[in-house]
Amino acid sequence: MRFRLFGTRTEAHIRRSLEYLEEANLAWVEHQAAAEHHAALAKMYSERIGRIEEEIKNSHQLRPTVLHQPPEDSRDEIEHPKAESIVVYPTRATR
Repeated sequence: MRFRLFGTRTEAHIRRSLEYLEEANLAWVEHQAAAEHHAALAKMYSERIGRIEEEIKNSHQLRPTVLHQPPEDSRDEIEHPKAESIVVYPTRATR
């Protein structure tokens, strides 16, 4: 003959354990879906980085390596326009 110390408590314990198991399974499904989403985002950004790096690489290849500079004699003759040092804004009354 078996001696039941906990009796009906064992059934309640099993029911509660089944609830915990169901919660754990639902959480696993949710996290699995989130992991797939994040993996897709990681792949997308990896491809984007590759495209951007390729564009930068191609733009450096097309750019001339030496900038055109005028001869030494003509550099002194070039006049650069002088910027205004004071900016005058209209008053509120005239707006």
